Amino acid sequence: MRWLVGWSSAAAGVAGALGGGATAGATGYDGETVHPVGSQLLWGDPDPLWAVGDWRPDEVRVVSADPQTRIAVLGLCGASDEQLRVALFAARGGALRHLTAWSGSYTAVVQVGRRITVCGDLAGARPVFHTPWAGGTAYATAALPLADLVEANLDFPYLAALLAAPDVPAALDDATPYDGVKRVPPGHALVLRAGAREIAGYEPVASLAVAAPPADPDSAVDGVRDALVEAVRTRLAAPRHVPGNGIDPGPVPGMGPAERRAARGMPVPGIGADLSGGPASGTLALLAAGLPGMPGTVLGHGTGAGERLLAVTFNDLAVGGREAELERAGALAANPRLHHVVVAGGAETLPYAELDGPLTDEPAAGLVSVARHRARLAAGSADHFTGYGARQVLDAHPARLADLLMDRRRRHLVRPVAALAKADGSVGSVMVPARVYGAARRLSRTPYREGLDGLAAQLRGLRGREADVAELGDGAMGAVDASLAALSWGRPGPAARWLTGEALAEVSVRLQAAAQRSALGPGQRPGDYRARAALARQAAEVRVLEQAAEIRSQRLHTPFLDNQVVRACRALPEALRVRPGARAAILRTVLEGAGVREVPGGWGTPTQAMATTTARAGLRGAADALMEVFDRPLLAEAGLVEARVVRKAVRGAAAGEALPLDGLADLVSLELWLGRLLARRGTCWTGTPARARAVPGGIAPLRGALASGG
Repeated sequence: MRWLVGWSSAAAGVAGALGGGATAGATGYDGETVHPVGSQLLWGDPDPLWAVGDWRPDEVRVVSADPQTRIAVLGLCGASDEQLRVALFAARGGALRHLTAWSGSYTAVVQVGRRITVCGDLAGARPVFHTPWAGGTAYATAALPLADLVEANLDFPYLAALLAAPDVPAALDDATPYDGVKRVPPGHALVLRAGAREIAGYEPVASLAVAAPPADPDSAVDGVRDALVEAVRTRLAAPRHVPGNGIDPGPVPGMGPAERRAARGMPVPGIGADLSGGPASGTLALLAAGLPGMPGTVLGHGTGAGERLLAVTFNDLAVGGREAELERAGALAANPRLHHVVVAGGAETLPYAELDGPLTDEPAAGLVSVARHRARLAAGSADHFTGYGARQVLDAHPARLADLLMDRRRRHLVRPVAALAKADGSVGSVMVPARVYGAARRLSRTPYREGLDGLAAQLRGLRGREADVAELGDGAMGAVDASLAALSWGRPGPAARWLTGEALAEVSVRLQAAAQRSALGPGQRPGDYRARAALARQAAEVRVLEQAAEIRSQRLHTPFLDNQVVRACRALPEALRVRPGARAAILRTVLEGAGVREVPGGWGTPTQAMATTTARAGLRGAADALMEVFDRPLLAEAGLVEARVVRKAVRGAAAGEALPLDGLADLVSLELWLGRLLARRGTCWTGTPARARAVPGGIAPLRGALASGG
């Protein structure tokens, strides 16, 4: 795990007394100097900044114009040092957006005198957190270090909202699992002036009152192609890194070099990519293999494949049904610049098969599937491309149909509605178009505040009854029902049905308070608003997955979550997005522009169909272990659930009952995360007393509304 941390104190005199100069730090409870563990100091007092973790040398750059004006860029950034120096002069006047407009994935920190600016990204994959501390503000790109610094307790209302309404930004607000540690929203920057903080947006938001000028579809797709190609090229141009010292430490009886490397948890040298058979991973693999340069392994290391790019496909042997995906992956891998590796996974890689793992910064549903991802990534390269985020940035959220109605573009609803009816097996029904059109029309006429109030009422009504599966979401829902449920400002999460009445009431109060604060709405159309929320949730999932399944010396690259790619995708006209198969068609055009003319048959076929079957198989195999986890769950101690209710749900899901399996994944992941957090020893800081770490008192709900659930 890698992060940066720093702070801005209220006065230079005070800051200088808290450690001094090149040995920047802060005075703790007993007069000791506080430093992050395993850190390198980028600049010192009065407003110090550290980089913490296993950063590569080329991933940390500091450029100075003078002793009081400097910029630090952490991550993979396509800007040259000269471009960074020029950007500093623009930043003196307060300009922010240009700091986020370079290719790559990075965090930029600018110091101009006593003003510190930390830029988050558009997707939320590289978030920024902050908390009041020592009369000023501490900030970091991870929440746990700040929670350790201020000894933060758990924020139980936020955890309740994370289960009850995970897709609703108004419910989550700017909170984190740690009380007092706040998150900077995507598309915003944290600006600190002598300890005082301000959250500033750097991205224009589409008006709710005036429609954006119609964009040309061809030029918009060209923009996506250019941004995606530049994102891949930036990563290919970065220095290559050989894991460890690149030397095989010696033979192991019965194991070849590749098996020894995988057993030691080391990736293959060079660059590789996922190749799932879907269009997103296929596009990245073909782009990375076809662009000029040497995309594959470092000569003299690994397989000796030279310039070939390592393409990794996961083959689930425990659950069949993915033969078509494997066939498409094999057809894509026929490219002579690809070296194809198929990783076979049995019952040991099913969801819930591994309930132990590392502590991540935040909880996420992907914690139940870590073994699956680690098996795939262990066969990957030191720099590994993944297609995460493509669905969220390119596809049309169903709520975008309401945006089209607001712009009086009714004719563009015909094709997506017909595709929904066909996917649901209701081609001849006249009711499907009427139901979808009616739901889109209601949403287009529903004010934001009314939508939040309606969701709050829904949550209050869940207590004491079993909610319908169609109401709360299930992987087995039909396409029409899923789209109808998504045509709203927000809806209950799939785990909401299992929460206690107190927890649901707490989330309902949060929503009503948010509605009062935002009487004029979020300044966005409902479809755009829901799409941004879905992207932020996916980015958070990817961030946690990267931490949980981390392979030493490996970097996961997610170009679809880069700022410039997100911007290019947002410029796509809605009429183009809502067309059936739009994502596959756009990515096909991207490949054609890069010289790849042919793609295998079935390109763009949905690849998520087996997710429910796989999750249910994993639940059956891990049912007994999950019963032990929820024998005396921490979630019940916190008042969020009742243990017997969750145990009943696990037994029912393992037996094949139609329950929202993604909701169970949310519950199990949060329970596992809480257990790992409370079982940890030590802290992210050195020079502090043993008590200076997050959640020092264990589970102790602070709100009366969240009394023990038993």
